[in-house]
Formats: sequence, structure tokens, C-alpha cells
Amino acid sequence: MNKEKIHPLLQGPVQSRDGIRGIERPRGLLDALQEDNEHLRSLAGMHIVSARQFDRNQILQLSRLAASYETQPDLIHPPLRGKILVSAFYEPSTRTRLSFESAWHRLGGDIMSITDPATTGIAKGESLADVGEMFNNYGDVVVLRDNSEDSVYSMLDSLRIPIINAGNGIDEHPTQALADIYAILKWYPSFGREDLPEDKKVIIGVIGTPNRMRTVRSLLLLLSLFSNSIKKVYIVNPSTDLFDAEQQEELEGAGLKIEVIHKLRDVLPEIDVVYINSIAWVGDSYETLTGDIKLTSESNLKPNSIILHPLARGEELDPSLDKTEHNWYFSQARGAVFIRMALLTCLVHRINLVVDSPVDQPEEQ
Repeated sequence: MNKEKIHPLLQGPVQSRDGIRGIERPRGLLDALQEDNEHLRSLAGMHIVSARQFDRNQILQLSRLAASYETQPDLIHPPLRGKILVSAFYEPSTRTRLSFESAWHRLGGDIMSITDPATTGIAKGESLADVGEMFNNYGDVVVLRDNSEDSVYSMLDSLRIPIINAGNGIDEHPTQALADIYAILKWYPSFGREDLPEDKKVIIGVIGTPNRMRTVRSLLLLLSLFSNSIKKVYIVNPSTDLFDAEQQEELEGAGLKIEVIHKLRDVLPEIDVVYINSIAWVGDSYETLTGDIKLTSESNLKPNSIILHPLARGEELDPSLDKTEHNWYFSQARGAVFIRMALLTCLVHRINLVVDSPVDQPEEQ
């Protein structure tokens, strides 16, 4: 047998990628943040529908717990054993659905998964309110993705278990925004400080459409909680129709300094964190950003800057960047599992099983 014909990557065991592109960074985040689990307990039993529901301390403590999970995954005591997740994805998804299901499995829980609404009572005209009533009998948490902005709100009144919005049309995607902030905190733990000196603040470039990209909408809301750590946010887009009524005013009122730029090359050398998403929803379809919005290893990126992308990517993010220091989008996707683990642990009242300083009274309800 001619061994030379075997692909080099098939000639030995799979190699670990620990230690590259941010995978080792959660230890720095753990050192930077003190545990304060009262902020985690405040999330118990909550619906999570909008990024507006979080405060800064909740995000920091969720990120700390996520870093603990990510740093020592083999030491996790399965806090969700006996709990069931209803994973209802009525819009196509790969990363978000598998990320939530991986998070729940890693915590010891079981899953019921729905990936095609045509196989459910919705196809027969059943209302989402009635579907929510049925979910109460089947699980402990619902994760819902739907292409309608109203879908998750239609279920709220009938649900007696928490629901997480995993994307509702062009409206919001709050847990993706949590994953984005978690990635920034891993890269730069000082981002969580309230007293960051001016010369240590970061410039963030958001390449996208805030009024038609749910990931961008939710990210900007969470970034507004960290305005003391941000020098400026560039919104990069060749279009001029970028914000809903009062959307920009709300963000600037929370302290974000926003500047709209139409050409990425004009500001790219200044940017510390590049957040790029090319797909904007238009009705039931989508369009892709055009213009000079394409990043490659030859782009004039600032040294030590990072690139984040919610994925899936298109031509806007060239694979030539994958093996550079700027690639934090894979670490971002990896971290999404752990930040969702942290959130799910909170929602089902199991914080006592995973924090360093549990309280005396049991949390189980």
C-alpha cells in the first residue's frame, strides 16, 4: 500500500488547537472579574427576548461563568440533568441551533428538536400561543427561531417556562450579541472596566445595517452598556438608510459615539474590533452588502486588531485571514456555546451547582 497517497492530516491523530486565536484567553477574563453571582440569580426564570433586558453586571458575570466553563470543561458538574430543552427552529439555522443544543447537552440535559414547521400543528393553522401552551407540558426552556418579528411575543402570554429568542426576523438576536461581547472580553478583559483611561478605550467598526440585521441591532444595544470603554463606533455601510426611527438616538443617549462611514478603507487602520455581517433581511429574503466591503489578509488592518463575524460568511471575509492574528470569529463561535451554557444555567435556577460561592437556600423550583 502506497502511504504517500494518504492525506497528511490522516496520518496521525487530530491535533488540538488550544493556545491559538483566543482559545486560551478565558483565564485572563477569569482573573479580571470577581464573582458576584447575585447578578446571575437575577436571571432565574426570565424570558430572554431582547438585548435590552440585560444590564452590564449581568453580562460581565455571564461572561465570567462562560469563561469558567470554557477553561475547565472536563470539570463541569452536569447542572441540567433531568431538564428538557425544546429547540424550535422554524427558520433554517446551523450554528445557533447546534450551539444551543451542544450547550444543553454539555450541561447534562435532554433535548426535543423541531427543525421544520411543516411537520408541526402550525402547518395546520395552530396559533403560536397554543403551541406555547403545549410547550409548557414538554420542557423546561424553549429556544425559538422564526422569521417573524412577532413570533416570540405571540408565545409569551401562554408560556410558563422561559423562552429564549434565537432570532425573530430582522428584530433581535440577543444571545449572539452575548457571544460577541464575550469574545471582546476574552480578547481584552479590561473592556469590562468602568474607569478605562481614554487611551485604552477601543474603536469598534460595525460593518452592517442596524435596522435590518438582527445581530447588529442586538450587538449595538449591548455595546451601549460598555460606552465607557469605547472611544467610537463606526457604522460602515454604503447605504444611507441604516437606522429605524429613534434607534441611533437611543444608542447615543446611552453614551455611544456613533459615526457613519460609507467606505471601509477610510477607517480600517483605526479599528480595534471589526464586526462584519453581510446579510440583511428584506421581507422573507435577504440581500448582501456590496461595495469595498471585503476583508483579506492584505487588508490594511490595525496590528493586533480582531475580526468578529456571526457566520456564515461570504465573499466579505476571505479565508486568507483564518490563520492570522485577526481571526477571532472561530473563537467567537466556540465561545457562543459557553456563554449560552452560562445563560441556560441561570434560567433554570441551577447557579448554586456551578458557582464558587453558593448561597445556603436551594434554588430549585
